[in-house]
Amino acid sequence: MTIFKSVQSVAAAQLAAAAFLIFPVFAQAGDVEAGRARAQTCVACHGPGGNSPTSSVPTLAAQPEQALATMLYQFREENRKNPVMSPFAANLSNTEMNDLAAYFESEKRLAPKHQTKPANLELGPGLAKKYNCTQCHGPELKGLQHIPNIRGQQHDYLLAQLQAFKAMKRADMDGNMTSASTGLKDEDIVVLADYIAGLGN
Repeated sequence: MTIFKSVQSVAAAQLAAAAFLIFPVFAQAGDVEAGRARAQTCVACHGPGGNSPTSSVPTLAAQPEQALATMLYQFREENRKNPVMSPFAANLSNTEMNDLAAYFESEKRLAPKHQTKPANLELGPGLAKKYNCTQCHGPELKGLQHIPNIRGQQHDYLLAQLQAFKAMKRADMDGNMTSASTGLKDEDIVVLADYIAGLGN
């Protein structure tokens, strides 16, 4: 087990290093105040401070800076496509992406409004472990480096992303989400989305 964990740690470090080299957007830290000013455009959809009021729109508050920069980069480079996000990201510079990411990382995530079904509260932790959610997103599912914080994320957004990964219709930088999702049963996706969306901060 110790050797296995060591191999995982080395692999994670190598992946982070590779991401740094592939995406020059990560080469500099963002300016929180510059990001705050630019983020006013984002409020209409993602809510004040990045706390989304809509279940189908992701909350950006308390996301790891590198994870947010990665998302914006994918939209800018058209690896991910969305009728709203793609045009917004198309003209962003690396500096602007870093600034936005730094700002949203600095914002506090509000307690989720979603109420998980009691049965899924029992099933969720086991499925999160079985499908490596806690291995990649962290034991509390708060994300790390380029891996997003999914704890208390909007329910409909989580459900749609898991379904898209399973169907191989969602961009996946390192292939881990596609790999983890292919074995998911439809009912497991429903349980995981319901469980994760209801987790408090």
